[in-house]
Amino acid sequence: MKHIEVYLILGAYLLFTLALTLWSARRSRQTPDDYFLANRTFGPVVLFFTLIATNFSAFFFLGFSGMGYRVGYSYYPMMAFGTALVGLTFYWIGQPVSALGRSKGYITPPEMMGDLLQSRTLKFVFLGIMVVFTLPYLAVQPIGAGYVLQELTGNQIPYFWGASTLTLFIVLYVFVGGMRSVAWTDVLQGVLMLILMFLAIGIIASSLGGFEAANTKAYKLQPELFSEAGKNHYFTGRKWFSLMLLWFFCVPMFPQLFMRFFTPRSSKSLQTSAVLYPVVTALLFLCPVMVGVWGHIDFPGLTGKAPNNILPMMLGKHAPVWVGALVMVGALAAFMSTLDSQLLALSSMLTRDLYVGVWKRNATLREQVIVGRVLVVLFAIVGLIIAYHPPQTIFGMLREAFTGLAVLFPTTVAALYWRKTNATACVASILVGEGIWFGFYMGWIPKTWSLGFLPVLPILCISTLVLVVGSLLQPRTEFP
Repeated sequence: MKHIEVYLILGAYLLFTLALTLWSARRSRQTPDDYFLANRTFGPVVLFFTLIATNFSAFFFLGFSGMGYRVGYSYYPMMAFGTALVGLTFYWIGQPVSALGRSKGYITPPEMMGDLLQSRTLKFVFLGIMVVFTLPYLAVQPIGAGYVLQELTGNQIPYFWGASTLTLFIVLYVFVGGMRSVAWTDVLQGVLMLILMFLAIGIIASSLGGFEAANTKAYKLQPELFSEAGKNHYFTGRKWFSLMLLWFFCVPMFPQLFMRFFTPRSSKSLQTSAVLYPVVTALLFLCPVMVGVWGHIDFPGLTGKAPNNILPMMLGKHAPVWVGALVMVGALAAFMSTLDSQLLALSSMLTRDLYVGVWKRNATLREQVIVGRVLVVLFAIVGLIIAYHPPQTIFGMLREAFTGLAVLFPTTVAALYWRKTNATACVASILVGEGIWFGFYMGWIPKTWSLGFLPVLPILCISTLVLVVGSLLQPRTEFP
């Protein structure tokens, strides 16, 4: 059989993950707090690894290297510095959310927002936006898994079969163990991502004659890849600035990351993550971008979807099969650790905020867990349906979803810190922001109206203005 090493390594990794799932599931209790939040017991190490594993997705392995191929090194500082800023939100948003979760028993972000401002309308608007704009991001994970398995096995496992197989495996361990299984597999997957990405860059660099030699070869072929603006002047100063701020506004609004703020047992866990998170992003994000730039040495002229595969292609060219399989297990770990968290977050929100909040308020604790498990399966199917026809670029698909989620940022900050804000102003802020996003997306609003910035900045400026004016016109006199 061809690629026997690949199948053995993949099989060993999946079996170890399954064993870890069964071990953690034995400690689970059949309650929503435990199934969705692991009973709020995460210490510094587990929380840190589950945060990075949740956030470093298929986009990190395939999207970064693909954009490195298309754009060049200028992509790295935008992603690294922008994502490093997210660490500040662990203090600014994570700390009060964690404290509120422990004191009031919140499990989902919409549940918290609706209760803080005493508004079911706000709760459902928040829920709807989180679900709608998480689905494209969810679909990216099986897309990435399908690409990797297809490349590793020399097309023996076709794209969609690979995507489906990995998704079903993830559903299995999320179904069985909930957040406990997700967290402990995140620790495994986070460690694998860190070690194996550094291994990949070392092996490819060595095969190309070292870092300096590889960069020299790439520079002679494509000097634009080393420019400040990137290839074909991809970045203007305003576009670069917009993208860097986009991560600060949108990442804490990912429901799978927001819900992590409910899980630490103390504030120390979040403080540790806030310090380590920027360090890891600064070191790690350079690796896939570098591989993408070097991809022009061996695979010039790639277009369309092809650059998304440059990392496994470079490993296939420069590393033994077993090494490439090991490294791409790290990529699969990234896909799995994000998809499992997204499935659990979406199922928890629909269970708590719709099933219990609307249809069956007296649902037993066990019934809520069962409904959550069913929803995990349904959302996995939706993700696969979206992944059936993947987009040309992962980055373009995600940027639209991220902008939609970023619109929730002003409302979240106002609900946590501004006593005069009111639910009507927050709902108006979100609806106006999403309406403008839709106008840009459909082409009804000319892109020139954003003055050279990405639409996310004018959208956030206007939605924040709506929130402030609405709150001042009708300030709250009480705050829960």
